[in-house]
Amino acid sequence: MPTARPANPVIDEALVQRLLTAQFPAWAALPLTRLDPAGSDNVIYRLGDDLSVRLPRGEWAAGQAEKESRWLPRLAPHLPVPIPEPVALGRPGEGYPWHWSVSRWLTGSPPEIGALPRPDETAAELARFVTALHRIPADTSRAHDDPLASRDSDTRAAIAATAHVFDSSALTAIWDAALATPPHPPVWVHGDLHPGNLLMADGRLSAVLDFGELGVGDPACDALIAWTLLPPSAREVFRVESGLDDDSWRRGRGYALSTGLNAYTAYAATNPRVAASTGHQIAETLTG
Repeated sequence: MPTARPANPVIDEALVQRLLTAQFPAWAALPLTRLDPAGSDNVIYRLGDDLSVRLPRGEWAAGQAEKESRWLPRLAPHLPVPIPEPVALGRPGEGYPWHWSVSRWLTGSPPEIGALPRPDETAAELARFVTALHRIPADTSRAHDDPLASRDSDTRAAIAATAHVFDSSALTAIWDAALATPPHPPVWVHGDLHPGNLLMADGRLSAVLDFGELGVGDPACDALIAWTLLPPSAREVFRVESGLDDDSWRRGRGYALSTGLNAYTAYAATNPRVAASTGHQIAETLTG
């Protein structure tokens, strides 16, 4: 008989308190404040004024804490904006099965789509970030397979499933154009550069978060932000300042289309916030 998959643990304040007491007692007396909504991969608590605790929700995110602990300190000195600074890597324990992390708290709030105070400046700041990241020397032997091609069947199915909402012919043409481009040599990529993984303060980009998808791959995936956050005029600023070539730009549009469609089909019916953001993302890919 097959073994039943264990249920994901309940991640609440009591669990976090037990983990801190057992592994990092110097922080155990600090107040905990749960961030809600947090990301889909991690539960996040603010710890005192200066720290945050991130705990993977499930097996799919279980390796992120270890990856960020290893690589973010090496990348941070080369980047023009702050990124998470891991200060401790927690071990499985207290009934919790995965590694978890404690990082420095970063100030700011996620940008509001359609309400950037200075969109051209934000586009230039984002372009400088991705350019700096892509230029950091990477071990290309660690490159993963092209995730764009691996999305083909799911993306075409999502185009068909949303034909009553979006122009399926136009979306198919965008997708075909993206797949037809030749690959780019692999570089360091963030891999999930969307508005929820950015912080703004005083109208400026103050931090880039959540490097769970960090890897060595196609730089086009980091152009995702151009269609998820930026208006068309600022999108062109990002395109010019980032230096992405025409083929990479077409693939970036493909990434924006694919991620938007798949999130829309998975969550739009049950989550109005996701429906609005992904519907906007798909509509923006249609504008160019």
